[in-house]
Amino acid sequence: MTDTNKPNGGGIERIVKATYCSYLGFKAAFKEEAAFRQELGLTLILFPVSFWLADGVLHWAGLVVTLLLVLIVEMLNSAIEALTDRVGTERHVLSGRAKDMGSAAVTLALTVVAIVWGASLYLKLLQ
Repeated sequence: MTDTNKPNGGGIERIVKATYCSYLGFKAAFKEEAAFRQELGLTLILFPVSFWLADGVLHWAGLVVTLLLVLIVEMLNSAIEALTDRVGTERHVLSGRAKDMGSAAVTLALTVVAIVWGASLYLKLLQ
């Protein structure tokens, strides 16, 4: 049994509306978040490099997935920050903790990029 009371409907209509919401999310991230723009810039620079660096299709996919991971985590971090600010902009220990944890998640994602890309570059230079 399907729930027809969902705000975005169901079936193809839901897919179209979800795609539009995703577009709005990308647009907002690009317009409002400097960190997202910087990480997108890094992705656009490293993406072509991935073709040279990768030894095969799976290696290439792994390199690209690490870049996408950073963008995903940054968007989630930005969403946490926006929601926290929506609730209240006054200093609160839980708001600070939420924002700090989101920031830490971005740092971990960037660390994954550094490890995977660094190891790949090291192996490429050894050949």
